[in-house]
Amino acid sequence: MFGFLKRRGCPGRGGRVAEVGWAITEAKAAMIWDDPEPFRRDLPKAASAKSVQGCPAAVDFDARHIVVRCPVDLNLRIRLEDGKAPVLENADGPRSTVRTRHIHQMVNIVSPAEWRHPKRPILQIVTPYIFLADETVYLNQVPPYLDYQPEPPPGVLISGRFPVHIWPRPLMWAFEWHDTSKNLVLRRGQPWFYVRFETLDPARATRLVEAEITPPVQRYIDEISGVTNYVNRTYALFERARRRRPERLLVPRPSRQPARRAA
Repeated sequence: MFGFLKRRGCPGRGGRVAEVGWAITEAKAAMIWDDPEPFRRDLPKAASAKSVQGCPAAVDFDARHIVVRCPVDLNLRIRLEDGKAPVLENADGPRSTVRTRHIHQMVNIVSPAEWRHPKRPILQIVTPYIFLADETVYLNQVPPYLDYQPEPPPGVLISGRFPVHIWPRPLMWAFEWHDTSKNLVLRRGQPWFYVRFETLDPARATRLVEAEITPPVQRYIDEISGVTNYVNRTYALFERARRRRPERLLVPRPSRQPARRAA
């Protein structure tokens, strides 16, 4: 199944640590997007040798999460009326730090025919984050469940999983709005979602490396982007993607140091 990795000089398993590249592909207003960072807890020194801070299982679990932070402040409400298209409104009005027209460019309401439930709208924000690897690595995008939220959002993040060694595509933030009587409030800098990585060996650690998007890699990303508009079962395209994959996806960016290890 993973023979293409060996043929292209990319073994299915490398050293003790698997490197995963990341990049921000959007040049416009790129400064609003923070670097992904390993999850950390701000905790006092443990009072006991048996404290949870020292539990190997808890420490290992936390260390396998990468935090992506929200890039903007948003206070949104949605209006649903039978027979009419849903309407997204900027609840902060002129006090909003984001101009309303840019909110509508950034936030997309999925067609009601594609919702999982007729009373639960789905919003999408296309992010500029790309993750890629030169060995077998699956990315899991999950809610920020390790961080305490005093005011939980009125819905759930739609999670996902896909192989970044053959399917490097921009991550999508997708939110299913369950309680539409409440506003959706996002704050810049708050944990927005996590990513976790799986390798062939579950015990291996991963390390984030900022990547350079070379022209061959950009062409490959462009070939993948947007295919969901034309086909339903994108996983059926993985074999074709393997054949067209450039020999090397992860080219470290020379001007930046690798991010701190994420176990």
